[in-house]
Amino acid sequence: MFIQTEVTPNPATLKFLPGQTVVPQGSVEYRDPAAAARSPLAQALFAIDGVVAVYLGLDFITITKREDKDWLLLKPPVLGVIMDHFTSGRAAVEGDVDAAHEQGDDSEVVAQIKELLDTRIRPVVAQDGGDITFHRFEDGVVYLSMKGACAGCPSSTATLKSGIENMLRHYIPDVQEVRSA
Repeated sequence: MFIQTEVTPNPATLKFLPGQTVVPQGSVEYRDPAAAARSPLAQALFAIDGVVAVYLGLDFITITKREDKDWLLLKPPVLGVIMDHFTSGRAAVEGDVDAAHEQGDDSEVVAQIKELLDTRIRPVVAQDGGDITFHRFEDGVVYLSMKGACAGCPSSTATLKSGIENMLRHYIPDVQEVRSA
């Protein structure tokens, strides 16, 4: 098994591509070991000193490390855990993975926002090892949250304001602003 790694815009986060499906649908993010009870993969990754967040996407895993840890020393045990997990044949998450999309008002404007997120924005964000979640739309403001490598990334605010907000405002006149949820 060959696992590729990619850098992300967030220097504390690396993207790992095992070459197979990680979760069959949606995505899931774990910010602490207690939250990872249903994920044997995330539990094993959190057992590595320095791992502070695990994000599981369709075909990738992003790992966020503590600032005082060096990727040069952390990368080999992370690769070992990922390889051991996938060669065991176990699922990354036991039971159903919650859908990546938040449920909510499906008005025409919300449907347009979700469509743009799914077709134009989410694929670009996934290339950097992250995801974006729609929370709500009210009074012209779209509330989104960044996940994976994009959560806490130094450029996430610029991505929300310059990239996503500009695109949504261009295609959907009702959108006036994008804010982090």
